[in-house]
Amino acid sequence: MLTFADQYEAFRRRDPAWDGVVFVAVRTTGIYCRPVCPVRTPLARNVNFYRSAAAAEQAGFRPCLRCRPETAPFCPAWMGTKTTVARALGLIERGALDGRNVEQLAGQLGIGARHLSRLFHEHLDASPLQIALSLRVRRAKLLLNDTEYSVQHIAKLSGFPSARRLTAAFKRLYGRPPSAMRKRAVSRPVQKQYAQ
Repeated sequence: MLTFADQYEAFRRRDPAWDGVVFVAVRTTGIYCRPVCPVRTPLARNVNFYRSAAAAEQAGFRPCLRCRPETAPFCPAWMGTKTTVARALGLIERGALDGRNVEQLAGQLGIGARHLSRLFHEHLDASPLQIALSLRVRRAKLLLNDTEYSVQHIAKLSGFPSARRLTAAFKRLYGRPPSAMRKRAVSRPVQKQYAQ
């Protein structure tokens, strides 16, 4: 359990280990800060500690304009646009662009399609559709190597609308159709051990 004395001492020392763990509210100013805030340390009798920025705001305190406690570490706002890109990647990995377009994905994230594309280019140097295609091809390649499914079935499981699209993607990326990739996988000795 965090004691008042420990929290106040961490605030007095501006200990970065406590940043995002506790928030310091000063009753005389009505402002709450991060423990690393460079402001003059207030008297202990004028201070309250909260476990979250939301709790401090609920108690009626405003965020400090110097240390921006509402963007403390572990808050999505702290990571900035990386959070949006990470959420989009998670949705794409779960098939959000299989049979849907970027506008629908962006709408699900609460932003515009152009903004989402800009964020992807800024953080990943690729568009959302390029990332989705890469993930589909990777899924298809794993299925080709690990299963005996037909190319048509693999295309469906990987998120491709048809076997033709899967074949075109493989030819563009690897210079050969999926069936040739499977033949290569079959001709190599099997290293995997499967539980029976």
